[in-house]
Amino acid sequence: MHIDHTTLRTDHLEETRDFFIRVFDMVEGPRPASIARAMPGYWLYWKDTPLVHLIPSSFYHDRSGNSAAEAIDHTAFYMEDYEGFKQRLIDLKIKFSPMDLPDIGERRIFLRTPAGILLETVFRVDK
Repeated sequence: MHIDHTTLRTDHLEETRDFFIRVFDMVEGPRPASIARAMPGYWLYWKDTPLVHLIPSSFYHDRSGNSAAEAIDHTAFYMEDYEGFKQRLIDLKIKFSPMDLPDIGERRIFLRTPAGILLETVFRVDK
């Protein structure tokens, strides 16, 4: 099973879009016309798959009329090249926290977007 996509609510659309492009080499791609007409935002693609959808927090309001905060706990991305990705974060001066899970053969890196949304990256360790 793979993640189809993750939708992030943020009032920092451009900054968050640029973050995903710089850090994950994603590209901004097309959105369905009905969605593009209904709300602003971006779809970010990895290869031919739209993995991250960005929409403005202020577009959604609860029953009291308040706008939702930056929302989602975290999303995990399965990736390759742990050392290369770690070096990219260092080069970009992005703070991160590594987590090694040898009992399940994984290494993980946690980082945050400019708006503070938590992301997790998962790397399989070859035994």
